[in-house]
Amino acid sequence: MPSPKNESLPSRFSIVIVTTDESIQPEAEAYLAADYSLRVLPSWDALISLVKKHPPDSVLLDIDVIGERPDEGVSALSELRSLVPDVLLVALTRSSSRGLRYKAMDATVDEYFVAPINFEEVRIVLGRALEKRWAEIEYRNRLSAKDESQSFAELIGASEPMRRVYEAIARVAGSGSSVVIRGESGTGKELVARAIVALGDRADKPFISINCAALPENLIETELFGHEKGAFTDAKATRPGHIELAHTGTLFLDEIATLGLALQSKLLRVLEDRAVTRIGGTTPRKIVFRLITATHEDLEGMVHAGRFREDLYYRINVVPITLPPLRERSGDVPLLMDHFLRIYCAQNGVPLKRIDPEVLHVLEDDPWPGNVRELQNLVQRLVLMVDGPTIKVQHLPQRMLYNSATSQESLLIPEEGVHFDEEISRIEVAYLEAALRRTGGNKMAAARLLHIDKQKIHYLCRKYQVGRDLKN
Repeated sequence: MPSPKNESLPSRFSIVIVTTDESIQPEAEAYLAADYSLRVLPSWDALISLVKKHPPDSVLLDIDVIGERPDEGVSALSELRSLVPDVLLVALTRSSSRGLRYKAMDATVDEYFVAPINFEEVRIVLGRALEKRWAEIEYRNRLSAKDESQSFAELIGASEPMRRVYEAIARVAGSGSSVVIRGESGTGKELVARAIVALGDRADKPFISINCAALPENLIETELFGHEKGAFTDAKATRPGHIELAHTGTLFLDEIATLGLALQSKLLRVLEDRAVTRIGGTTPRKIVFRLITATHEDLEGMVHAGRFREDLYYRINVVPITLPPLRERSGDVPLLMDHFLRIYCAQNGVPLKRIDPEVLHVLEDDPWPGNVRELQNLVQRLVLMVDGPTIKVQHLPQRMLYNSATSQESLLIPEEGVHFDEEISRIEVAYLEAALRRTGGNKMAAARLLHIDKQKIHYLCRKYQVGRDLKN
């Protein structure tokens, strides 16, 4: 194998040959042992045992010695590929069957050699293929490292506002302090809560999430505090509430500002006493949990208006984290678009779609009233509804097209282009006719309306044969 050009290449690739053909080993050693770390194994079981401990860079599998039928050798190739996806997989056989070759290729074999095998050719092919495979792995690793620098836990984004959010999460994760996450609807407040938990010492403890806005007040009381059997008509069995279920873990109350004042008072008592009493019960149950809340409301304004208890506000507002809206996250839309495209293309079993650059310009110009959730829903819809491999401007919702300055270019100039002189003529005629209608056919008044002199309006009227019956 020639000296590798890439300094990151390993000094010696490892190759394993699996065969019972005694004539293969001497040939393989003569041509491969000098350049590779070479091992010859007699059985499939020996290979699997080795692969699970120390996966080699390449496996040359004699598929004729696997089982009693050729198909069993092909199945072994598929199994090997699933065990070690990055291995350079080479099939060896004495069969000249094209059908067997096609089945082996379907099993994602990288190379295929039919006996008598020329190991000098094998050495050349392996050299090129291993360098290429190593380059692919290195490139993928660089992409993974790049993705990590543009994300945090399940949050995606590399903008400065999001980096400040990441820093706040990292600082607060290890503490037990109450956190309130502020931000518009659709910004990803629950993802922030989950990131805090994942990075803290409660990661393996219960994470109980409840959206306070999703349930009517009479039900949310039961959901939060639980009830004893017979506490009310439908209470046919004792049931612990979400607060009780969060014992030793984390309770996340989304849209906490929707709680009524009575429930706010009960929640405050739980936070003060660190105990909860089920509805219909008399015995308080001691609990230990961390509280994380979220809201898109102006809590301070609600306190001032008497709609949110001031003492509860100070209980939950120990560490505030503010999530920026998507319109303020410069450069994050393409990252999120790529992230959601990969997810939904994979979920729907379609090839990864590409995005026309002009689409990204439109998306970055949009105010995104629904924030990341709106973008996520849009991508899901585009993956399902766009037939071709490329998402183009015309596939976007009309609201975005009309709101985007960039999109106006696409509306004015379609893909097939325009006849410039004809378009300018059409526009001039439209303005002339509109001005003459506005002025009752008075050319001098029309000229003043269009801010042109009388010579030019007479010229334009003659050119386009507009207002020929008018004398002035």
